[in-house]
Amino acid sequence: MKKFVEGQFDTIVVGAGHAGCEAALVSARLGLKTAMLTLNPDSIAFMACNPSIGGTAKGHLVREIDALGGEMAVNADKTALQIRMLNEGKGEAVQSLRCQCDKNAYHREMKKTLENTQNLRILQGECSKILTKNGVVCGVETTYGGVLRAKAVILATGVYLNAETVTGEHRQKSGPSGFAPANKLTKNLISLGFSVRRFKTGTPARLDGRTVNFSKCAKQNGENGVPPFSFLHKNQPENARECFITYTNKQTHEIILNNLDRSPLYNGNITSAGPRYCPSIETKVVRFSDKERHQIFLEPEGADTNEIYVQGMSSSMPHDVQKEMYRSVEGLENCEFVRYAYAIEYDCIDTLDILPTLEFKKVKGLYTAGQINGTSGYEEAAAQGLMAGVNAAFKILNKPPFILGRDEAYIGVLIDDLVTKGTEEPYRMMTSRAEYAIALRQDTADFRLTPKIENTSLFTAERAEKFKERQNCYAHILEILNSRADFKSAESFAEKHNITGNMHGVTYADLIRRGASCKDIKEHFGILSNEPQDVIKTAETTVKYEGYLSKSRAQIERAKKLEEKKLPENINYSQIQGLRLEAREKLEHVRPVTLGQAGRISGVNPADITVLMVYLAMNK
Repeated sequence: MKKFVEGQFDTIVVGAGHAGCEAALVSARLGLKTAMLTLNPDSIAFMACNPSIGGTAKGHLVREIDALGGEMAVNADKTALQIRMLNEGKGEAVQSLRCQCDKNAYHREMKKTLENTQNLRILQGECSKILTKNGVVCGVETTYGGVLRAKAVILATGVYLNAETVTGEHRQKSGPSGFAPANKLTKNLISLGFSVRRFKTGTPARLDGRTVNFSKCAKQNGENGVPPFSFLHKNQPENARECFITYTNKQTHEIILNNLDRSPLYNGNITSAGPRYCPSIETKVVRFSDKERHQIFLEPEGADTNEIYVQGMSSSMPHDVQKEMYRSVEGLENCEFVRYAYAIEYDCIDTLDILPTLEFKKVKGLYTAGQINGTSGYEEAAAQGLMAGVNAAFKILNKPPFILGRDEAYIGVLIDDLVTKGTEEPYRMMTSRAEYAIALRQDTADFRLTPKIENTSLFTAERAEKFKERQNCYAHILEILNSRADFKSAESFAEKHNITGNMHGVTYADLIRRGASCKDIKEHFGILSNEPQDVIKTAETTVKYEGYLSKSRAQIERAKKLEEKKLPENINYSQIQGLRLEAREKLEHVRPVTLGQAGRISGVNPADITVLMVYLAMNK
């Protein structure tokens, strides 16, 4: 096949899913000539699984992406059908926004944003080869013979590498929802030195909503009074559609158990690692055999379709078994299928082969982001795409690497987990993974992260205005809360709300720390009547948890001492006396950047870190 030069770019992004979109946008917005190479422009930002954004810990990622100038939050607000705050009965640190989006609208809006972004070209084609010269990336080649030259390449291939869908006895080469797979690139990645493994994920059926008896299901409405995802927006999205809840039952479980011999997960047809935290319905029934039922959510796919997404019932069972088990669920007795459930297997890489910048250790200028890194979820992918895009751009612009610490962002936790610990199954972000969760609340994402982009073109005039407005408002509310309350009013308030302690010189913040709510204080004392409710809540939470935040800051400062101790790139761990054999092997494989990262590697213990500290001191 004759080769030809398709174009010369600064950055090439391979893939147009949620990671690819963020990577391409941030690269172009930072002024670099960028190409997005996609198998099919119709799959841009396609929501192959649930058309929802956010959720526990994932909502934190979305707001952090927004605080850093990304697009996911903006697009979610534009296309939301319903929005809610999860975990409101729990502490503020684990509360997360979640919205059900219009699937087709989400794709259209993101595609429109990409098409109207300067410095960005969208091109259809399959990447067959990463081009390198002397260990440095110099472009990509397509199956059509086109050569795209570039200074950096970001692989955001999602679940498309050698993708195969599996349903019962049927297996076929296919990407999600019938899109074509990418069959040519894996062999090239192996030749470059990537360690490739096989992961699996799955998705449930989509039903014709006209055949679902919603009257038998519990209604789940959206929530009013919650903030939007993006800090650029003031008003929450409209709650235009309802969701519903139903449950599996004994009959459903019997159907599944009687057909396990036909399940690819149990008859050996699927051997790859699947997501532990989002298992198929057959896995749930087998693993949790004591449970009499499992919760099922019925959620709309969009405003322009009758398709209903059956969350909680993903499966790879044959179609006839799926039909029987779905129809055993209350409300679904007469359901008709639009799309049957399926599992999908795909190639991904070992993330111990990449740096905290998401650059491949063996080829300079080559980055990976999203599900190719073994993660699951749109939000995890988008976060990596943004970080890979920034780091690729910064390298080209001769700027320092952009790395977020575990104490700074959930994005920092996500990437550090991947490059330090690796993952043996599709990785999902959870609040329990963050040791400084109280300091990483979703409502403070802009205060924590937006200052980091102030000297870049990502800090637009609109974002600068909104950020300054929120900062000033927050400071003003804290000033009011730290002012003294009228003594007589404070005494009557204390009596009414069972607040104990001396009321002389008491501040509103003191009352909050003694158990009062800001809402009751507002009503009784007549303060904060015009300030935005979301900023009031942020200030209230800061006051309420000041003691915990102070302890967290002290822990962070102690941890930073290890993070600041850099490890030489050329250090030979096998020659360091005193290191255990396992520690030497793990340190050689991961090649940690700092002493702090070294301490988080599985198999490296505190004694090994002490040995490294002595080695660094002796060798200055």
